Amino acid sequence: MPDTLVPSVTDVVELTRALVRCESVTPREAGALQLLERILTPLGFRCERMDFAQVGTDDVANLYARIGTGGKHFCFAGHSDVVPVGDLSSWTIGPFAAELSGGYLFGRGAADMKGAIAAFADASARFVARRGRDFGGSISLLITGDEEGPAVNGTVKMLERLAERGEAIDGCVVGEPTSAKRFGDMIKIGRRGSMTVDMTVRGVQGHVAYPERLDNPIHRLAALIEALVREPIDQGSMHFQPTSLQFTTVDAGNKATNIAPGVVAARFNTRFNDRWSSETLLTHLQERIERANAALGGNGTVAYKVEVSGESFYTPPGPLSDLVAGAVRDVAGVDPELSTTGGTSDARFIRRYCPVLEFGLVGESMHKVDEKSAIADLRMLARVYETVLDRYFAT
Repeated sequence: MPDTLVPSVTDVVELTRALVRCESVTPREAGALQLLERILTPLGFRCERMDFAQVGTDDVANLYARIGTGGKHFCFAGHSDVVPVGDLSSWTIGPFAAELSGGYLFGRGAADMKGAIAAFADASARFVARRGRDFGGSISLLITGDEEGPAVNGTVKMLERLAERGEAIDGCVVGEPTSAKRFGDMIKIGRRGSMTVDMTVRGVQGHVAYPERLDNPIHRLAALIEALVREPIDQGSMHFQPTSLQFTTVDAGNKATNIAPGVVAARFNTRFNDRWSSETLLTHLQERIERANAALGGNGTVAYKVEVSGESFYTPPGPLSDLVAGAVRDVAGVDPELSTTGGTSDARFIRRYCPVLEFGLVGESMHKVDEKSAIADLRMLARVYETVLDRYFAT
């Protein structure tokens, strides 16, 4: 990238625009990490590419940048990859043009989460400029290109590599767009777990005119769905919403009008709270299914394929949440809610290594057409992160 295209690190808006212009749809790096290396290296960060590959998955580029070698280690974590733009003709402004309009910066990744990455860099630059490189601790940026994808060759493997060489993190903020309606109104201190189950229900294929000779798996599946959704799985817990279960597809693959199929497939996803592990919840759901299936009689069978993308986790309110919430109050004048709502993030991996929470921009437009972030919010986010660093390394 030519020097003339590298923005000032202390201009969070221009750095965000430069990152948005990198078309880093998962798993493409598209120059985003190269840009960050060129920004961070002059500040004193040691930039290390951690690129990983695994059979059956895309190769993924990641970046680990750290300044300092000892003392307390604070990490900013995030992802440079973005989701596809969808129908390009639906965008009012080009998704990678990074244009400014009406007080907003538009573009894919403006909210989720290149704005936060730019704020990481901006805050770190200002902190180091004031305190010097020898501030008695360490700051790192852990940036993956695999969060919006299968999350196989990104944060998980980066953390494993750091652990293998004895490099510990003491606290971490993930820059996901946690704010709900206005900047600063929400911090995520945990997330529900996520489990997807593919069910294959087998019956007996037959001519629809002879129902006594068949066992329709679609009818059987309907009863099994009812058994799963009729009653709530739980009523929630102290810090989490009730566990939810949603069917996302049903497919018999049958184009005939006079044949009942012999097999039907269905998929559901459940977002579960801390009353369950994926293992205990799966056992509970299978018991519901098998009881309902047995009550139907006949020859129907059910098989399962299960994928767990994350267990539920929770960081109890304490020093880290107090630190970030205090910075938000002082910078934005907002008292943030500590929440566990929403989907999953790479915080589910980081929590195994250190206290972690998520705080970032307003997420209302993420993954949508005309994704955007308010310019004022970008500047406030950088100030919040800088205040967090000031107070974290105050003693």
